[in-house]
Amino acid sequence: MNRTIADLVPGPRERVRVFIENRRFERTITALIVANAITLGIETSPQFVARFGDVLYAFDRTVLGVFVVELLSRFFVHRRRFFHDPWRVFDFVVVGIALMPAGGAFAVLRALRVLRVLRLVSLVPSMRGVVGALLTALPGMASIVGLMALVLYVSAVMATKLFGTIAPELFGHLGASLFTLFQVMTVEGWPDIARGVMAQSRYAWVFFVIYLLIATFMVLNLFIAVVVNAMQAQVTEDLKGEGEAQTRLILDEVRALRREIEALRGQSQS
Repeated sequence: MNRTIADLVPGPRERVRVFIENRRFERTITALIVANAITLGIETSPQFVARFGDVLYAFDRTVLGVFVVELLSRFFVHRRRFFHDPWRVFDFVVVGIALMPAGGAFAVLRALRVLRVLRLVSLVPSMRGVVGALLTALPGMASIVGLMALVLYVSAVMATKLFGTIAPELFGHLGASLFTLFQVMTVEGWPDIARGVMAQSRYAWVFFVIYLLIATFMVLNLFIAVVVNAMQAQVTEDLKGEGEAQTRLILDEVRALRREIEALRGQSQS
């Protein structure tokens, strides 16, 4: 019990952790991301680049420097656990791409600087929840994608056989039929396609109506159902996690108070 008050003073790592987890710091980083996204959009205008190119470049380098310092601070706090969080790994990859040389063979990486805007996903909890729900829904979506591909393939073979000679530019071969039926599935311009075929085949509307009912209204609604279920599960898990986090916070505060009491007792006894 020979602990002193100095033992209770947080070390450098704890001070950095408190600083980077502060809401003001996170809001500042978010504001910089938004501002950087705006400047990257402005850089697409030759007129603005001609007038303010140096300012835009300096701001871009400054923001990138802030992001690098932020990631180094997080690495200093979490050490090996830094890569245990997929969102921190995501930030690391996005900022790492921006640090690569953008000249010569890597000139395409200059356009990838806009990926820094995606860091909003890792900073905004609601966006993280949506992305988490979508990732959770991927296994269920795989079966629906397979079903949709099967429906599209069978329909394309039928359309090629039925309408290949009527509209060869749309259904002349399997590839053209696949592309045309994919366009029909998006409900984009399908009446024009159907009417063009119906001008020579009166009952072609039966094929298009059945295809739309199956491919668009049934299969796409299955997609929506899977995503909604995944988002509901994600919300339930987040609420449970918040409750556990609050409990851990209370326990940490109780332990800290207990350590302070023990330190004061040790001082009084000495």
